[in-house]
Amino acid sequence: MTIRLGAAVSAAALLLAASAWAQTPSGNLERLGQFKTTGASPDIPTIPQTGVKADALKKNLTRIKLPAGFHIGLYAIVPDARHMAVGPQGVVTFVGTRKAQVYAVTDRTKSGTADEVKRFASTIDLVLPNGPCFSPDGFLYIVEQNRVLLYPAAEFFYESPDVVAVPVVAQGELIPKDDESYNHTARVCRIGPDNKLYITLGQPFNVPAPEKLAGFAKWGIGGIIRMDRDGKNREVYATGIRNSVGMDFNPKDKTLWFTDNQVDGMGDNIPAGELNRATKAGENFGFPWYGGGKTRTEEYKNDAPPANVVFPQVEMIAHAADLGMTFYSGKMFPKKYQNAIFSAQHGSWNLTQPSGARVMVTTLKDDGTADKSEPFAEGWLTDDGEYIGRPVDVAQLKDGSILVSDDFAGALYRIWYDGK
Repeated sequence: MTIRLGAAVSAAALLLAASAWAQTPSGNLERLGQFKTTGASPDIPTIPQTGVKADALKKNLTRIKLPAGFHIGLYAIVPDARHMAVGPQGVVTFVGTRKAQVYAVTDRTKSGTADEVKRFASTIDLVLPNGPCFSPDGFLYIVEQNRVLLYPAAEFFYESPDVVAVPVVAQGELIPKDDESYNHTARVCRIGPDNKLYITLGQPFNVPAPEKLAGFAKWGIGGIIRMDRDGKNREVYATGIRNSVGMDFNPKDKTLWFTDNQVDGMGDNIPAGELNRATKAGENFGFPWYGGGKTRTEEYKNDAPPANVVFPQVEMIAHAADLGMTFYSGKMFPKKYQNAIFSAQHGSWNLTQPSGARVMVTTLKDDGTADKSEPFAEGWLTDDGEYIGRPVDVAQLKDGSILVSDDFAGALYRIWYDGK
């Protein structure tokens, strides 16, 4: 079903009145749903975009290696920058974090560099708002640790600290409260070709105990769920996923692709990271029987795995932490890259020789399956094994250039092609 702007806004007061006081101690969600001010100052502080930090980030970018004809530059300083949602109108990009802030990033002059970065919806209490995504008709969804909020017309009403937000999934109802964790709680979302809202739900353990599996399967924890855009008709779409923090739909054949972070502590070189392809509802991708690729976990090696496990399209290097991804639909890049997947490797945390911290590109065959995966942008991991950046997500701007977020440096980078 398609949600219309007028209907969403008019329904906000009814939806919010019953539940908002339990969600935010200040009651701001209720006040905003009734189109009442919270009393916050309309002057939202902006994040400085020049100075010593900006100069240092630009210097670091001289280390980044790209294919011939591509260039990278600092797009914006954004603290703790995680997943991104570019507005359909190209007005503003929203950037989530694993803290309590979402940022609005604007390039008013279309210069290829943001001129304003400030908090979005600053009068609403947010908990780990990592995952923003837009619907094609301009509705912004943000998935938090245990809630989903819809922001109607956010791309045009982001200037004020007071922004209407409609609970699609109320606080405490995305997963059972007893399963809330500090670990693997970075959610991402997409609107599918069926006009449903898709959400990844990482399970919190390295490998869960058997007694957790039934409850997780019921809620879709360790999987991907989908629902109508108003939160109704929730169902589990895919299972057997340890912790996916990146997904996108192939615009050609409508299949859902997603990254998955695999089991730690099995060795420096195993198991593989994953880039997966889901072709229909109900598929199982093998976890926890498989730790990554076809490598069996110690905990479940004597247990029979589910029938018809779907193995990854691409086995990435072990422990590189494959996160955000996007299909490239622009025209700026050469034909080789059109309809390819750009994905971010955040970088390892527990290897004797660190790996990752780069952007990968995966091209597809004519039948829609993966062809070749190779590094596209790398250099955030120095020869001495030191991180100067840790890519999180990749998003496409209206002009066909791409953005890469970096939560370590607190920045967005823009990559463009001119053939020079």
